[in-house]
Amino acid sequence: MKLPLLSGALVLGTFTLAQAQQGGKPEDTEVYEPVPKAVAASPNLAPPPADAIVLFNGKDLSQWVMTDDRNTPAKWKVAGGVFTVDKSTGNIETKRAFTNYQLHLEWRVPANITGTGQARGNSGLFLASTGKGDLGYELQILDSYNNKTYVNGMAGSIYKQRIPLANPTRKPGEWQSYDVMWLAPTFKADGSLQTPARVTVLFNGIVVQNNVELAGPTQYIGQPSYNGQKGGAAPIKLQSHGDKSEPDSFRNVWIREL
Repeated sequence: MKLPLLSGALVLGTFTLAQAQQGGKPEDTEVYEPVPKAVAASPNLAPPPADAIVLFNGKDLSQWVMTDDRNTPAKWKVAGGVFTVDKSTGNIETKRAFTNYQLHLEWRVPANITGTGQARGNSGLFLASTGKGDLGYELQILDSYNNKTYVNGMAGSIYKQRIPLANPTRKPGEWQSYDVMWLAPTFKADGSLQTPARVTVLFNGIVVQNNVELAGPTQYIGQPSYNGQKGGAAPIKLQSHGDKSEPDSFRNVWIREL
């Protein structure tokens, strides 16, 4: 990654762009050190401010559509003031597109969660969806409470790009909060990058990403880049991950445009 704001080890360890092979394996970009310190913290459960756009009102998913067919309303399950991933349907994303914003989202992995590593409550908050499937800039959602995995893929990471500064994950069954400040990338008239995306993330009130610069959209294999990307507003997406663990739930989702 270029121009890290904190420590080079907090980006991709000792993995360099020169070592990247776009035709390689997922394991090539998995980093296991440094391991963020576990921190006891409480989630931010405050209601939306007066000027927020409420993306989930506890009653329906009228602000969301299916990613694979934006003409189809979101099919995830709503009950008891929360909505839950339906893995049989696919990803969902907001009807509206956003450029720069402040976003609040509360999420919970089930108390009876099973699986290990990446197959334990895996989902993702894509801060700007760039197309169908798992494309965009992903803030990882995962059970990272006493659950070992690669640290650039744990909860609070910008998946395969930025290791979180700490691990404030709470126990399965407890609510967690993300508060995100997102600045979208901008591009010149010829399509080349002008300014990269930047993001700050508070996870249960703890800063885990501090105004970090991103090298491009998330890549499962290989290094991220801005080749072929477009600027402007984009939907926000939630991932229906293909693992077999019990599905995550969400509530109190709101956004303020900046």
